[in-house]
Amino acid sequence: MKDNELILILDFYGQYNQLIARRVRECNVYSEIVPYDISIEKIKEKNPKGIIFTGGPASVYAEDAPKCNPKVFELGIPILGICYGMQLMTHTLGGTVSRADKREYGATKVNIADSPIFDGFKDYNTCLMSHTDFVSKVPDGFDIIGFTDSCPVAAMQNKEKKLYGIQFHPEVNHTVNGTEIIKNFLFNVCECSGTWKMSSFVEESIKSLKERIGDRKALCALSGGVDSSVAAVLLHKAIGKNLTCIFVDHGLLRKNEGDEVENIFKNQFDINLIRVNAKDRFLSKLAGVTEPEKKRKIIGEEFIRVFEEEAKKIGTVDFLVQGTIYPDVIESGLGKGATIKSHHNVGGLPDYVDFKEIVEPLRDLFKDEVRKTGLELGIPENLVFRQPFPGPGLAIRIIGDITDDKLDILKDADAIFREEIKLAGLDKDINQYFAVLTNLKSVGVMGDERTYDYTIALRAVTTSDFMTATWSKIPYDILEKVSSRIVNEIKHVNRVVYDITSKPPATIEWE
Repeated sequence: MKDNELILILDFYGQYNQLIARRVRECNVYSEIVPYDISIEKIKEKNPKGIIFTGGPASVYAEDAPKCNPKVFELGIPILGICYGMQLMTHTLGGTVSRADKREYGATKVNIADSPIFDGFKDYNTCLMSHTDFVSKVPDGFDIIGFTDSCPVAAMQNKEKKLYGIQFHPEVNHTVNGTEIIKNFLFNVCECSGTWKMSSFVEESIKSLKERIGDRKALCALSGGVDSSVAAVLLHKAIGKNLTCIFVDHGLLRKNEGDEVENIFKNQFDINLIRVNAKDRFLSKLAGVTEPEKKRKIIGEEFIRVFEEEAKKIGTVDFLVQGTIYPDVIESGLGKGATIKSHHNVGGLPDYVDFKEIVEPLRDLFKDEVRKTGLELGIPENLVFRQPFPGPGLAIRIIGDITDDKLDILKDADAIFREEIKLAGLDKDINQYFAVLTNLKSVGVMGDERTYDYTIALRAVTTSDFMTATWSKIPYDILEKVSSRIVNEIKHVNRVVYDITSKPPATIEWE
């Protein structure tokens, strides 16, 4: 980076690795995630102001545990080890890591001592613990600066060498003052000035895309959602008319959305846009399919097949552009991370793709950062803050098999829910809200007649990063109005329920 304020994050397969990167960027310091086994030469070349070791699922004393080059501790670069990162620091530098009799997990009171990373704190802090192993003896030259009732070393430091370790996770919301701990490491220890901004990301991305693609052609998978829209405009800024956007209307979009997307990109942006109406094709492939992962795989493959066909019509296309963002990557499985669900633009790709390369310019960003990027690019607010929508569309919001009738029911129910949320002035407070058509039928009474019809589930969450989320406390009178409208205005629905589960343990989507 121009200002040389780079923080390297060594990834040891921790599930929160990108969340750490995001917290660093929130402090206006650029961060980059690299493999744990990055070479010393490469680290020197990047010349970071500091290094952060992520957590990870392994035990440091296991034979196949991921380990960095020990010489990283001789570079004189400040290092912060988080969870597994602290244990690895301990193990490498001659301390002892032991197995606990009982796993420590959840919000825990940590008693803390004086330290540059705890600057401004009192004598304790509430932190998220998630570990089975623990440091039982710190390496020579280290002081213990934090402990809990069951963990003798919750934090340690070697001030002279600027090496710090914390057993808990400062990057998650459950840790009080977590961002302050990261900020203290960046500014008190690494002496960063904090001058990096999202505009720097936009500038660097456009420059990088120009160099990578040059005068060759690219095809963008445009859904009209926030992610693909920002990716499209970013590419358009980089390569202009060499970009063609293919908008595949698979018939699984929200009510009237296909026409809205076409209107926005044809009239508000000077972007080449081809709309492909492929509803019958997708529904035919999905007929009788009930398993959610299979739905995602089918839709992902069919997307690529449509793109290939359209690409052949416009000539040679070297690049396929997708709006993949980091939560998609994490949930599809990264490294040795567990797969939560496949995303059609990540894990759902078929084995053979008729393009030379796939470009994912937003792959390292979270949703809020994508929105900031969109505003930097001059995209109108109403599009930037549009409701998130999954690539597979309503296919994963219909539990069970998909039919035309079910699609109509869900589109109408979802439209009513979104309309009432907006009328209540809650659309900016709730980060994602939508309806789900369950495969549950139940007995009801309408008039003097007995009914046996579908149940609609409403889902609304508040989140800053979409990695974790809490259910939104929508006022009862609004939920009552939504329920009444759905049952009275939509045929074959006689019950409405509200999902009050947070993420984790649930995901935001039902499938």
